[in-house]
Amino acid sequence: MHDRHRLVPDDFDVPDVLEHPQFRLRMLSVNDLIKDYDAAMSSVEHLRATYSPESGGSWPEGLTIEDDLVDLGWHQHEFKHRSSFAYTVMTPGEDRCLGCVYIKPTRKRGHDCKVMMWVRADALASGLDEELYRTVRTWIADIWPFANPAFPGRAVSFEAWHALPSE
Repeated sequence: MHDRHRLVPDDFDVPDVLEHPQFRLRMLSVNDLIKDYDAAMSSVEHLRATYSPESGGSWPEGLTIEDDLVDLGWHQHEFKHRSSFAYTVMTPGEDRCLGCVYIKPTRKRGHDCKVMMWVRADALASGLDEELYRTVRTWIADIWPFANPAFPGRAVSFEAWHALPSE
């Protein structure tokens, strides 16, 4: 299986990319700073209402570009060390960041990872959020080595997620 330092076994081939007609997922890195910062800061209220309840915080309120650079560097480090996986959601031509997908460890009993995602506010009307969720859910089930991934805020409410016991 895997240990506390690695979310997936050493022999698992972590996907580099997920191609979709509407978007492209690939590892989030420091090279995505400007596009990532634009996506987050153009969607502050939307993200505070739909994504931040998982952490109990108010992200991305108050986020500086320097803070985002540090965050992206940390995500890149975790990805390379296989302890967590942050993917940027880009347009197929990579000209715009549409959001992010995070595959993270969890200590919640009965779950071997949690999958969180968000899309920028101005992409909501296109149905991107629902399509991203459907696509990522299938991708996780078909490709990744998880027996019971959790999708807080999606398949389980944040309230129910927070009430689950930890191991």
